[in-house]
Amino acid sequence: MARNEEQSRGPVRERALRGRAGRMRGGRGSGRTGAPVRLWGRHAVEAVLVNPDRTIRKLWATRDALAELEGEVPSGLAVDYAQAVDLARLVARDAPHQGIVIECDPLPLLGLDDLEPADPARPIVVLDQVTDPHNVGAILRSAAAFNAAAIVTQDRHSPPESGVVAKAASGALEIVPWLRVVNLSRALEEMEDAGYWRIGLAGEAEASFAEALPAGPVALVLGAEGEGLRHNVAQHCDVLARLPISAAMESLNVSNAAAVALYAIATR
Repeated sequence: MARNEEQSRGPVRERALRGRAGRMRGGRGSGRTGAPVRLWGRHAVEAVLVNPDRTIRKLWATRDALAELEGEVPSGLAVDYAQAVDLARLVARDAPHQGIVIECDPLPLLGLDDLEPADPARPIVVLDQVTDPHNVGAILRSAAAFNAAAIVTQDRHSPPESGVVAKAASGALEIVPWLRVVNLSRALEEMEDAGYWRIGLAGEAEASFAEALPAGPVALVLGAEGEGLRHNVAQHCDVLARLPISAAMESLNVSNAAAVALYAIATR
């Protein structure tokens, strides 16, 4: 452990994260180009339509899908009515577009310095080379459900913002800040300085997750499936902990593990 348990349970320091770990710029690493993105699916599109941080360029929809949307389409936004077969040409192959596709500018780039001071009720989720967009989207959905402050990924070895991520996130892409940093280990150092207790999930860890939980703010650190946390990232955690799963199963899918851990943090 980098700090002892008494320190981890002390008063929260009201110190904002400084963002020295850097934020992704331009197209570096994760495919960020600034080009418009196409998102699809009812919940993903509904969330975009009410997000003031989005610049919407175009909306395609079947009449039935548009009629089922909750809320109204912003005034001035033209809708191109289309058949489902036409929409399929606008998205990834076999994507479940549900009759609606939207094209918009990427979300604004965010870094650690954009976060509010550490809050015990709002953990940060740190993903170490989790590259599957379905997993990242599912983790965003759980993060929104359990009021996480943000997810943090390295600019490289993480998926770009995409329709696949947005569909799996079911609207959470517009709710949970997604911070991309250049150096994940340095970002974890900044989280320590800001008062976060950094818990890395590892199946081989001796401590259980419940034993590792402090009363204060938590940064939950998860690695890629199979490979787990990289050595340097694990070294920047205050403690490694395991979830109490049955011996009949070796591990959980990373998105399932995130959901279980976030629930445990919310109900401690």
